[in-house]
Amino acid sequence: MARTKINDTGLPDNEWIKVRNSPVHGYGCFARKFIPKGTRIIEYLGERLSHKDADKRYEDADPDDNHTFLFIADRRTVIDATRGGNESRFINHSCDGNCTSETEKGRVFIDAIKNIEKGEELGYDYQIPRDKEDPPDVDKTYACRCGSPKCRGSMLWPPMKKKKAKKAKKGKSKVSSRSTGVASKSKSKKTAKKSAKNPVKKTVRKTAKKASKANRRPVRKTGARRGKAGKR
Repeated sequence: MARTKINDTGLPDNEWIKVRNSPVHGYGCFARKFIPKGTRIIEYLGERLSHKDADKRYEDADPDDNHTFLFIADRRTVIDATRGGNESRFINHSCDGNCTSETEKGRVFIDAIKNIEKGEELGYDYQIPRDKEDPPDVDKTYACRCGSPKCRGSMLWPPMKKKKAKKAKKGKSKVSSRSTGVASKSKSKKTAKKSAKNPVKKTVRKTAKKASKANRRPVRKTGARRGKAGKR
């Protein structure tokens, strides 16, 4: 049964999750009870504003701040969880999370994609897009601490391309990427189409024009990474 205690957002506490200190980063959301796979846990709430207004709001944000509070709802709308947000803004990134984000008619929801035990922390992949203007150490700023065996070490997506293997010694034939098991670095049309279906965190470094092209994905904008509020 859902609790009726009112929190600082003016909304009733969510029946599935509670917020407390996280070993991953700052605050996190933990299961109050067993959450079955497929459960719609919470809606990502906050002030709804245009991409242009979101850019303007965070244009002076610290580029080294890796907190992500903004979520693209559609081509016209961004959700800023720092204003009027709920517990969802505290859900941490995970490279192999037990949740996923889904967008339906301009609204963003967090759904369970695995069974989640009572007391277990929730997490989903932010898939924050990279930008050509990113500094060389951007992955350090957005380092991931999810601890998963599948952790790619960064909240940014796609993962950094691995350095090419050293040239084969003279007299020896080169080994192809296929034989070494190295995955292709180019995205297939099928993969690109699939990724476009999921919402993405937005950071303040993206321009409104660029952000509109990244429809339905949480995105980074210059400075304030859209994702989690309250992790100060």
